Amino acid sequence: MNGPDQGHGVLALLKEHPVSLEGPCGVLEGLYYNDPDATRLALICHPNPVKGGTMQNKVAATLQRTARDAGYSTLRFNYRGVGGSAGEHDMRTGEVDDAEAAVRWLMAQHPQLPLSMLGFSFGGFVAASLASRLEAEGKALEHLFMVAPAVMRLGNEKTPERCSLTIIQPENDEVIEPEQVYAFSAGLSRPHELLKVAECSHFFHGKLVELKELVAQRL
Repeated sequence: MNGPDQGHGVLALLKEHPVSLEGPCGVLEGLYYNDPDATRLALICHPNPVKGGTMQNKVAATLQRTARDAGYSTLRFNYRGVGGSAGEHDMRTGEVDDAEAAVRWLMAQHPQLPLSMLGFSFGGFVAASLASRLEAEGKALEHLFMVAPAVMRLGNEKTPERCSLTIIQPENDEVIEPEQVYAFSAGLSRPHELLKVAECSHFFHGKLVELKELVAQRL
């Protein structure tokens, strides 16, 4: 039988810990989960900061827990100008620069482990842009997840070619036009997976369990 403190011990083991990272504009605040037995790493990129997106967003939190439960060490963080992170919103390459600082910190903690990135909404743009940047430097990801991604922000930017790519799009998205995501997917020459979530809004109201299952099956 479990003792009264064993449940608390399990929760403590699963807890993320606040970290401060050096970013391009100063300190970036993050939440780091260090699994001592981790075999992989995951960076989670949150949605639009101008619209109130933070690393505490429920979709970003769901992506973190999914990676955690799959045996990953994880990092989520706030872009410049969000929460305790220094600087001001850029909404272009600045947030990608922030994500690069965060992912380099994470990789420094675990230099030998393969990396995946999961981005939601604006974070999908950030994660895809960073994945391409890293790939150009010779650092290939294992898997990129773009969840209800802001593909219109990518413009003519390349998407990474050497990692697995999964795009998850709510069919009733009221923020990102689903047809834009479908067109983006259709225009990719590289192999990838497009998953459409029926009767689902942008923020996955009532569908977070389904989202977790879709991602967990592919991690």
